[in-house]
Amino acid sequence: MNALLHDVAHLGHVELLTPEPERSLWFFTDILGMTRAGADGDSVYLRTYDDYEHHSLTLTAHRTSGIRATGLRASSQEALDRRVRAIKDAGLGIGWRDGEPGRGPTYAFRDPDGHELRLYWETEWYEPPEELRPALKNQPQAYPSHGIGIRRLDHVNFLAAEAAANGAFIRDALGARVTEQIRLDSGRISAQWLHFANKSYDVVYTDDWTGTSGRLHHLAFATNTREDILRAADICLENGVFIETGPHKHAIQQTFFLYVYEPGGNRIELCNPLTRLILAPDWRTITWTEAERAKGQAWGLKTIESFHTHGTPPVETQDKTQDETQDEGVSPA
Repeated sequence: MNALLHDVAHLGHVELLTPEPERSLWFFTDILGMTRAGADGDSVYLRTYDDYEHHSLTLTAHRTSGIRATGLRASSQEALDRRVRAIKDAGLGIGWRDGEPGRGPTYAFRDPDGHELRLYWETEWYEPPEELRPALKNQPQAYPSHGIGIRRLDHVNFLAAEAAANGAFIRDALGARVTEQIRLDSGRISAQWLHFANKSYDVVYTDDWTGTSGRLHHLAFATNTREDILRAADICLENGVFIETGPHKHAIQQTFFLYVYEPGGNRIELCNPLTRLILAPDWRTITWTEAERAKGQAWGLKTIESFHTHGTPPVETQDKTQDETQDEGVSPA
């Protein structure tokens, strides 16, 4: 058991790539209920209503789908400096950047699989315009009157050539802890769920069945209630959004969920894990066996086959995307 360092406070934001920028923007604003916080070139900055920072999602037009970078907020300037030293010692640092709108100096680095992550401390607290001012002063923004009304960015599930190696890096370099994992009969750890604070998980690594690197399994947003997940299914149905599976309940982490594809092809999870927290300072990692995992969800329909095969970018575009993004100084898609 490793103790949490608390040097990383939480998952801050994600940059998502889409080959259908207008339709993807429609999905995140009209269907999910996110708010535009600005734009720059091919990128639009979006926020959930309960996000205290400038934005939680950067949506960027690109030749294909996938994830470009994941932002993590440090718990202090001293914590940022400590984690940067640890990342450099691991040989996976990229370097300092000026940061995105609303964020100060940012240190970019890669996990062993090539996904780019960005660590920062300085941030701009959101000040809503008058039309978005909430009735309650302890809420950053008024509750959206349209769409699903997602509350916050919840977690990122990365596909990786080797989940355990990436989980070990997040644990050792960033001070996270593994809350749950899957061990195959061969002894291989095929998936790990890690957290930085009291949430049950912030980052997930899952073995990529294709053996490729740098891909995304899904990006997840939390709703206020389980009933919002049911309402989300109706909203997606009425608006032609592809529902992959759900609503069901996961056995691992007990999350109530709905998986859909946004128009750019990225898998989006709408989830309600808000009531499950890890409070034990000596939490013992829960390990699921291959046989236990094969049983599927806690309840609901059997896990759909595409859940184990679909990732972004599509494998056939992975090599070209990796070449392009390396030229741009970022990680593979």
